[in-house]
Amino acid sequence: MAYTALYRKFRPLTFSEIVGQDHITRTLKNQIIAGRVGHAYLFNGGRGTGKTSAAKVLARAINCLNPKDGEPCNECEICKGALNGSLTDIVEMDAASNNSVEDIRAIREEVNFLPTKAKYRVYIIDEVHMLSTGAFNALLKTLEEPPEHVKFILATTEPQKLPATILSRCQRFDFKRISNDNIIKRLKIVCSESNIEITDEAMQMIAVLAEGAMRDALSILERCVQDGENKIDENKIRDLVGIPKITYVHNIVEGIIDYDVDKALQGVDVVLNEGKDITNLLWEMIKYVKDILVFKTSKKLDLYTDEELKAIEELSNKVDKEKLIDLVYKLSELESDIKWSTQKTIVFQAGIIKLCNKQAEVSSNLEERVEKIEKYLKSGKGITVTANNVQTNNVIAERNQQINRVVQNNSSIAQNRSIPRTKTTGGTTTKFSNKAEEYWPQIINELKQNGKIVLCTSLNGSKATELNDMTVGIEFPNGMSSFNRTVLEKPENMKEISTMVSMACGKPMQIKYLSGSSNVHQMSEEENLQKLASDSDIPFNIVE
Repeated sequence: MAYTALYRKFRPLTFSEIVGQDHITRTLKNQIIAGRVGHAYLFNGGRGTGKTSAAKVLARAINCLNPKDGEPCNECEICKGALNGSLTDIVEMDAASNNSVEDIRAIREEVNFLPTKAKYRVYIIDEVHMLSTGAFNALLKTLEEPPEHVKFILATTEPQKLPATILSRCQRFDFKRISNDNIIKRLKIVCSESNIEITDEAMQMIAVLAEGAMRDALSILERCVQDGENKIDENKIRDLVGIPKITYVHNIVEGIIDYDVDKALQGVDVVLNEGKDITNLLWEMIKYVKDILVFKTSKKLDLYTDEELKAIEELSNKVDKEKLIDLVYKLSELESDIKWSTQKTIVFQAGIIKLCNKQAEVSSNLEERVEKIEKYLKSGKGITVTANNVQTNNVIAERNQQINRVVQNNSSIAQNRSIPRTKTTGGTTTKFSNKAEEYWPQIINELKQNGKIVLCTSLNGSKATELNDMTVGIEFPNGMSSFNRTVLEKPENMKEISTMVSMACGKPMQIKYLSGSSNVHQMSEEENLQKLASDSDIPFNIVE
C-alpha cells in the first residue's frame, strides 16, 4: 500500500474537524441548512489554514445525499466518489499550472453540460491569483451568471492580485492563522491515532515553528518520525529542523550583552560547525532577546526549564530594556542584510562583531542624542530642558546677541580679503604675515551662531595656521578625542569648515587636522555631553 503523508491522511472530512476557522464553518453550514448556497466563493488565507479542505468539504456537503446539520455524511455514493476521486462532477484545478485562456475556455464549455451523478458541478480553483489577465477576463461572465447546476470555489493566498471584477462576484471568506493552542489540540489527536509519543514541549515547539499553518505542523511532525522511532522530544526537533540548542544561543547573546566578541564568535562557530542554518540562528537569537525583555518586564516566561530561567534572569539583570529593544531591531536589520547577501556567513560574523563593539555603540548613541539637541536649538521653539525651567529660545536669543557683537567688532577682519603671502622669486623669499589666528575665532563663533553646537564644541581649543598657499591646518595642541574626530571627519562638516575658511581667505582653501598629542584622555559619554553643555554656554541638563 502506498504511503500517505500525514497532512493528507488527516485532512479534515467535515467542517467540525477544521480547526481555528469557526467563523467560516459556522456560516457555511447555516447556508447549506437554509438552502442559500452561493454560486461563487473566494477562500483567502495563509498557507495551511484550511482553504482547500474547506472547499472539498463544501463541495461534498452541497451534493451529499444524506447531509446532517450542514455536514456531509461521507458514506453515500456521492461522498465516497468525491473522496476517492472517481466523481467527475467535482473538478479541482491548480491555476498555477493551468492559467491560460484555453484552460478557462474549456471550463466555459463544460458548464453547459449537466452533472453526471451529483446535484451540482463544482469547480475548485486553487491559487486563483496565478491566472493570466486573459484568463480572468474569460472567466468573468461565467463567474457572474453561471448555470444553476454550477458552483465555483476559488482559493488564494494573495487576494490583492485578483481583479476587482472577480472579487465583487464572490462571497469572500478570510481564513485566519491557526493559533498554537488549536495546532497542539490537533497534534494530540494525530499523535494518539498514529501511536506517536511526544512531549508537551515538543508539541509547543512544532506549533511555534508552524507559524499558524496546520500543514506545516504535520509536515514537521512527519519528519520527526521518519527515523523509525515514534518518540519525539524538543532536542530531536531542534536537530531535524536545524535550530541551535538554547545554550548556544544563550552564549552568543551573553557575549553581545557583555561586549565579549571572543565569546560571541566562539558560540557562532560552534553553531555553524554543526551545520545549522544562519537564518534559524538569527531567528532564535531575536526570539531569545525578546524573551529576556518579556522576563525583565513581567518576570514570567513559558517553555523554559528552571535552569534556563535562571540564566535568563542573570542576563536580564545585566542589561536595561532600551538595550534589549535596540538589540531586537539591530538583529532584525542584520537578518535583512543577510537575506540579500551572497556571503551570508561573513556578513553575519561582521554584524556580531559590530554588536560587540561598545565604543562604536557609545559614539553612535552620543551622536544621535547630540543631533537631537542641535535640532531643538535650531528650531528655536520654547522647549524647557533645564531643571529651573529656563526656556531654550530665550537662551538662544541672548547668545545670538553676544555673537552679533563679536561679529561687528571683527567685521574689519572679514572685509580684509587681501592677505600677504610668502613667495619665492629668483632665490629671494618674501615673508608675509599669517592671519589665520585672527579669522579662526570668528569662524568658530559663526558656527555657534548657525546652531552647529556639536561642530563648534569639537573645535574648541583649536588653532588655525596656514601651511601653504592652498592649505590651512587646524591644530589641536591637546590632541583630539575619538568623539571629536568622528564629528570633524564627517564629509559634510569638512566641507562646511573648508567653505568658511575659503571665504575668510578670499580663495579656495583646503583644511587639514593636526593633532598635537596622540595620548588623549578618552572621555565617556557623560563627560562628552557635559563638555558640550559647558562649552556651548547654554544652561541645560541632560536627563536620562
